[in-house]
Amino acid sequence: MVMINLIFVGLLFFIGLYCLLTSRNMIKLLIGLEIMAKSAVLSFITAGYARGETFFSQSLVITFIVIEVSIVAVALALVINAYKNTGNLDIRSLTKLKG
Repeated sequence: MVMINLIFVGLLFFIGLYCLLTSRNMIKLLIGLEIMAKSAVLSFITAGYARGETFFSQSLVITFIVIEVSIVAVALALVINAYKNTGNLDIRSLTKLKG
């Protein structure tokens, strides 16, 4: 059971990493980061289950999710602001914002 979860953790992590490396759209980059974060959450839960410390791993996961939501909210605000200034969501268009 634990081995199957670790395989899914690795699969999710590499899907998110692939999304980060191949995409230039800022929304897709955030989705890739979210996929990688979910793989970290799954690895915390799997490690807690394997060690028999499920309550500790659940508290870590809840803390991680709260921090992750606040980071994503700030990142989406930055994406909206960049879209208002440049008119598109391409990461290469941010070079126009140099002072």
